[in-house]
Amino acid sequence: MTAQPPQTHPSPETLDQLFANRDLMRLAYDFLPVGIVVTENRVLRDCNRRFCEIFGYPRAELLDQLFAFLYPSEEEFLNLRSRGDDTLGTGAPYWDERVMRRKDGSLFWVRVRGHSFTPEDPLARAVWSFADLSRSRPYQPLTRREREVYSLLCEGKTSKEIARSLGLSYRTVEVHRARLLKKMGVSNTAALFSSLGDIDGDHVVGNAEP
Repeated sequence: MTAQPPQTHPSPETLDQLFANRDLMRLAYDFLPVGIVVTENRVLRDCNRRFCEIFGYPRAELLDQLFAFLYPSEEEFLNLRSRGDDTLGTGAPYWDERVMRRKDGSLFWVRVRGHSFTPEDPLARAVWSFADLSRSRPYQPLTRREREVYSLLCEGKTSKEIARSLGLSYRTVEVHRARLLKKMGVSNTAALFSSLGDIDGDHVVGNAEP
């Protein structure tokens, strides 16, 4: 499935009504060109129009659902669900790039950014943005472990750190890394990032970033 372009304009009648009522926050929320989600303990409480378009679901099928069903597997959700907790707990925004699943089952890369309203319990209440990276990074057929290892490599983690994060041995992580290099036909991690799509800079977004 190819991601549909965002519906960037409401109907003239809707636009007139929103401006007349000064409901411009709703206008911006619904027609922002990235998906926006408000969560409570990993449960999706609200989302905008673009988020529905990215994942291919009507809004009614998304609300009050645990985020797990939007991941390629339950295991990947469990491994990724607490990523960024330490950063969010400081009150700073967090971002990473990960593989997620559309309603039709197709997998694709997204850039996820998050901000917690409750730093003392980072995932209790938070807001997230989702940018579809399909056009710049077509999904490659990787195994679950390969996706997880690649995603953590992008965060700058070493093989030993990845092993601890995923509960694997150092040698197993090195095997997955070697398979990634072979599958993409490259000889080092830098070339791997170029093949699959690089993440520039630190995964923690500074407050000065627009």
